[in-house]
Amino acid sequence: MKQCYFAAFLFLTVLTLSAQDGAYYCSEGKTKAFERLSKISRAAYPGDETIDALYYKLDLKFYTSTESLVGTATVKAKALQEMNNFFLDLSNVLTVQSVKQNNSSLTFSHNNDQLKIFLGKTYSAGEEFSVEIRYQGTPGNNPSSFESFGFTDRSRSTPVIWSLSEPYGARDWWPGKDTPADKVDSSDVWLTADKKFVSVSNGILVEEKENGDGTKTYKWKNRYPIANYLISVAITNYSIYTRYCEYEPGKFLLLKHYVYPENLETVKSNLDLTNDMIKIFSDMFGTYPFVKEKYGHAQFPWGGGMEHQTITSMGLGSLSSESVVAHELAHQWFGDKITCKTWEHIWLNEGFATYLEALYLEAKYNEQKYKEEMTSNLAISMGAQGSVYVQDISSVGSIFNYRRSYAKGATVLHMLRGVTGDEKFFQLMKEYANDQRYAYGVAVTEDFQGVAEQVAGTDLDYFFSEWIYGENYPKYNLGWNSTPLANGKHLFRLRVRQEVNSNPQFFTMPVKVKLKTNSGDTTITYFNNAQEQVFETELNSAVTKMEFDPDNWILKQVLSVTDVDDENSLPISFVLEQNYPNPFNPETTIEYTIPNVETLPALRTGEHATSLQFVTLKIYDILGREIAALVNGFHQPGRYKIKFDAQNYLLTSGVYFYKLTVSSSASSEHSFVETKKMLLTK
Repeated sequence: MKQCYFAAFLFLTVLTLSAQDGAYYCSEGKTKAFERLSKISRAAYPGDETIDALYYKLDLKFYTSTESLVGTATVKAKALQEMNNFFLDLSNVLTVQSVKQNNSSLTFSHNNDQLKIFLGKTYSAGEEFSVEIRYQGTPGNNPSSFESFGFTDRSRSTPVIWSLSEPYGARDWWPGKDTPADKVDSSDVWLTADKKFVSVSNGILVEEKENGDGTKTYKWKNRYPIANYLISVAITNYSIYTRYCEYEPGKFLLLKHYVYPENLETVKSNLDLTNDMIKIFSDMFGTYPFVKEKYGHAQFPWGGGMEHQTITSMGLGSLSSESVVAHELAHQWFGDKITCKTWEHIWLNEGFATYLEALYLEAKYNEQKYKEEMTSNLAISMGAQGSVYVQDISSVGSIFNYRRSYAKGATVLHMLRGVTGDEKFFQLMKEYANDQRYAYGVAVTEDFQGVAEQVAGTDLDYFFSEWIYGENYPKYNLGWNSTPLANGKHLFRLRVRQEVNSNPQFFTMPVKVKLKTNSGDTTITYFNNAQEQVFETELNSAVTKMEFDPDNWILKQVLSVTDVDDENSLPISFVLEQNYPNPFNPETTIEYTIPNVETLPALRTGEHATSLQFVTLKIYDILGREIAALVNGFHQPGRYKIKFDAQNYLLTSGVYFYKLTVSSSASSEHSFVETKKMLLTK
């Protein structure tokens, strides 16, 4: 799933802010859904653990005039223990008319969004059974996921019927075991609606027929394992855009896109990019996972995209976005073929798909495009609060927190690539995607870690413990010097001191250092596994410049760079950090650094030199009007942190600016001026 757009009138402004300052952007509808759904308790998760669901068949008839459905769901399952009853997840807004087994009626109860079914006999562990549930009603009025199910009018005469079940919304329109952990082996979805509509679902279309009563039925068959939330419905008067991708010489994959007639010409060129994307990802991770069926898109009236298996649902803005098309296609490998076993591990879906956006840009265009994409993700990740592992799966906003599950999840893979090197990284990604233990099944972080360690040939527990289960990122204070030795060589010394973190106390990471010397450049990798360490290396020439993590492989902040022997050195440069979190509501933090003026030759004032600097930190609106003066006075050198609470100023959502100005006195010429953007969302 990709949530990526504000309303159209904010799109360009927010996109600019995102590119420059690492902000992320979402649809207004999704933001509201987050607020509404964060309070929903999912007491039933993860479904009835006494059964293993094997097969779903949904036979659904839709009535746009009443915005209702009449359905028959066939559920085949296997008993995991001795049992004579079980339950399925089904919202109470729907009415169950009957439950049958072998044409015999069964007793049932339907309370608290659970349909409890009493079987006609006691089943032993391993025995299989099948039941048929007839039900009706208006789905989606009791949303347990973003919007779950919708009857939306494009115009008075053209409705759209659509679903979006992730994470807990399938129960709002059909009965099943509502957990990603239990994939069924196959599924069928039969859709009946007005004959003027095209009805779309997963897999391949095996039959379409007119029923003689003004309706038409489309029968879709999926024969790959599928998680319940990936089963989908999309119905309207689609135009169909068909293409084929030659993924191997002489072998073709059907590409079928279902788009509103008024939008097809606008998005055709972007849809055509799917062909190259499939080839790129197939080369990296193995053949497209559902190659015997299809891939395509079905337009629906939602701001983002949802990776329904073989048929991604996409809003118009997403259909026009190269990165969103790549993101949702990437999910077919990571999210659909291999699905996170529980929502705590959603980064295995969303972090992977977000990272594959960057890999696609690198393969399609160049390395610089990759670096730009990851620079944005690194910046966004700095605002992540809490662990990538989701602590609260009762909150949909927590599960799909963009900073953590998407941007920081992608950053974890970027850093893993830096740790293992390209060859082993791409090998481990491909082996994970095709590992028989997880392919077409489910996985947790430890499963991916095991594959990574096996391929890399090293213990990576430190890496996953701190980056998936830990919080924040390392903040480094560095010191270095280069001194001549009696043997004619030079000793390079580097001190790495990390600020104390909450969890872990400090980060263990291999760190690369690029050294510029009179005889050329050299790069050294040190393994930093202590709060404070000093590394020493003999070189043939003196070091004139040191770059720490020059290629930006680590999510980090460098607070100061001093001489290694000066333990009490103050910062040597001005710094205005990007505020965090960003976007924010209502509070954000701004950090800045004021150096010792005597370390800056251009600012020395002879015998009257002083380390005091006059500092102002002000907030402005987009028209340049001053909103607040957070700082206005003299500062000693050091690092400072200021909180800004928008509630105190009655601000509305939008772009604001903060400006740091520093001078040696209140009236003298400015020594340092910098302005950054920030985004308030409500």
